[in-house]
Amino acid sequence: MTQVAAIQMVSSHNLAGNLAEAEALLRDAAAQGAKVAVLPENFAVLATAQMRECGRQESGGESVIRRFLSEQAERLGLWIVGGSMPLATRPDGSDVPDRVRASCIVYNDQGEEVARYDKIHLFDAMVEDSHGQYRESDTFEPGDRVVTVDTPAGRLGMAVCYDLRFPELFRALREQGAEWVCLPSAFTWQTGDAHWHPLIRARAIENQVWVVAPGQGGQNSERRKTYGHSLICDPWGGVVTELDEGPGLVVADLDMEKLNQVRARMPVWEHRRL
Repeated sequence: MTQVAAIQMVSSHNLAGNLAEAEALLRDAAAQGAKVAVLPENFAVLATAQMRECGRQESGGESVIRRFLSEQAERLGLWIVGGSMPLATRPDGSDVPDRVRASCIVYNDQGEEVARYDKIHLFDAMVEDSHGQYRESDTFEPGDRVVTVDTPAGRLGMAVCYDLRFPELFRALREQGAEWVCLPSAFTWQTGDAHWHPLIRARAIENQVWVVAPGQGGQNSERRKTYGHSLICDPWGGVVTELDEGPGLVVADLDMEKLNQVRARMPVWEHRRL
């Protein structure tokens, strides 16, 4: 068993303040024995207006967020799943014209980048909150690759926030051998209150994987309130640990023996017909 931390933040529009909060929480995760820590979506940059400029900076030689994550991973001896951040280049190095990608980068405990996932499904929706309309596609280009990577906690399948509503992605992650799935998120309060728990539990049950789902959890700005409820869900659909609101973290052992027992006793993967 390996302990994994889901880190919850209440990020603002202040990059330096967000990184300071992330640093403190990553230290707490390492102090509690976590070997892998997962940050939430938009942990460093929350404001849409800052995404393009930040993405260009992070894709060039003056990266701030990527350097921060690498340094923290090496200093703490901790694998870090970097929530999401904007990048103005694709994985093949080509430029993203006029937009950026919402990228989740994994760093090993030596501070090396070992995987990158670009969010595939973009949140274009109307929500009954003070923000009203969300159109991520105006700012972001969707990714097009399913990504898994081996970590100390098992083979990780990568997804971000709105991806949760698309079960075919989680099927593809399981096909690639995923034993646990990360879900860095910034769910709105309204959509989270309605759908967060049932969707996470469904994805865990359907695919018999652990799900580590850190979120933004609080009043991020005057117009934006996020749901929080960062949690870790086991392959049977049980919520092992959860944090309602505010900055903090939850830690759990991802028990692979339990995962193997669930898969052996109910071998749904072999029972598929379609």
